[in-house]
Amino acid sequence: MSRRSLSPSEARSPKRRKLEYPPLTPDDYKNGVMLAPMVRSGALPTRLFALKHGAKLVWGPEVVDKAILHAERVVDPVTGVISYVGKSKPIFTTHPLEKPFLVYQIGSADPEIAVQAAKTVMNDVSGIDLNCGCPKPFSTHAGMGAALLSNPDLLCSILTALRAALPPDISVSAKIRLLPTQEDTLKLVERIVNTGVNCLTVHCRTRNMRPRERALVERLKEIVDFVEGMGKGIAVIENGDCVSYEDSKRIRAMTGAHSAMIATAAEANPTCFSSTPLQDLGTTFVPSYLRLCRYLGNHWGSTKFCCSQFRGSHAQSTRAEQSALHTAVAKAKDYDEVSPIVSSRWTGEEEFAQIVRAIEGRDGRTPKRVEAESSSAVQPTSVAEPSPASVTPGSDPETENKTDDRPEPVEAVKTPQCSQTPDPALLRAPLGPANDARMPIPAFVTGQDVPTPTPLPARTPSVIETATSH
Repeated sequence: MSRRSLSPSEARSPKRRKLEYPPLTPDDYKNGVMLAPMVRSGALPTRLFALKHGAKLVWGPEVVDKAILHAERVVDPVTGVISYVGKSKPIFTTHPLEKPFLVYQIGSADPEIAVQAAKTVMNDVSGIDLNCGCPKPFSTHAGMGAALLSNPDLLCSILTALRAALPPDISVSAKIRLLPTQEDTLKLVERIVNTGVNCLTVHCRTRNMRPRERALVERLKEIVDFVEGMGKGIAVIENGDCVSYEDSKRIRAMTGAHSAMIATAAEANPTCFSSTPLQDLGTTFVPSYLRLCRYLGNHWGSTKFCCSQFRGSHAQSTRAEQSALHTAVAKAKDYDEVSPIVSSRWTGEEEFAQIVRAIEGRDGRTPKRVEAESSSAVQPTSVAEPSPASVTPGSDPETENKTDDRPEPVEAVKTPQCSQTPDPALLRAPLGPANDARMPIPAFVTGQDVPTPTPLPARTPSVIETATSH
């Protein structure tokens, strides 16, 4: 794979000190704010900036198991960037600097293939996470993602296979969504915990819910109490409608979750993990992001997409100025065409050095800011029954906010509007509907049946059947 040439200002030594950390344990998933797995938006530069600004761990974007099996691992001898290259472009990129904090997410519906995929990347990551929550057709069409929620035998067999086949120093975790009923959710959680995972992330929406619908955060406290009652010490991370580091405190206090995970808000502003996130991103963040992307050799298409998602509050700049910057990036065909935005100063190595210093300044994996505040345990608040006046007409009381004594009501949380369009070409997956409102073409027109996203019970190998029989 050819690499881009470097400008004189980017000359540097290829030698970098390797950071040494012990293997991930359940405790490493606790007392933090995490970057969620996001297709396209969770690119390497975004993950590095998230770590710089306070994310404790970062999840990579979901990669379908079969796609990574056919990729070639290529290391840039100058920057150290590791790329798993497909036929035309990288499928997954990482850097040794983020390895101690990186959880690689797999999309799979087959235990054996999942193990092969995990072994392919395990030397470059600290943990493997099974995606059991993505409701998009590119994931569910083959029985992956949220489709696994309706096939718990297959879901648990994949987790059991991963835990049995991977070395002890590679952590295994899962990310699920809520099932329609709490009883069924708890049954599934119990089975997942018994597979030997170190962490369970719960996206507090059901499979049919979309980001515009309020997350059912109030359902998580019972799940957290249930998991802690099992006595295995695994971490439970909340995902859904957490928009900042400060907001994570409210989420954890209300649910008892060990950590919180941010998705859409981090896509809009990767510095949201800080207690003082940046404002006016067009001047305070985008130039630095462009410099780092070019330095790391990030594909221009990926860089352009991520920049198009950045949103933030305006303190010094106007909305018109921010819009003009977005337009300039959108029209640019390569890095050279955005030189005016960075004042022609392509000092990407300086940006990278700042990230290195921020990570080296941590107390182990924990940002010092979080370490100081986690010394006093976060106590979950009680969840009370709503008064009749607090229930919106036509709503379900079971899914409404159920307390008035927390610092801020859930309805006050406004998740920034951002696209999370999957990249089917990158993941070797078929194209799905462009948006939720579009419906598949009827079978009587196409002459073909639309595949159901819910898989039929799959036959698992006898070894796995034996391992999961208990």
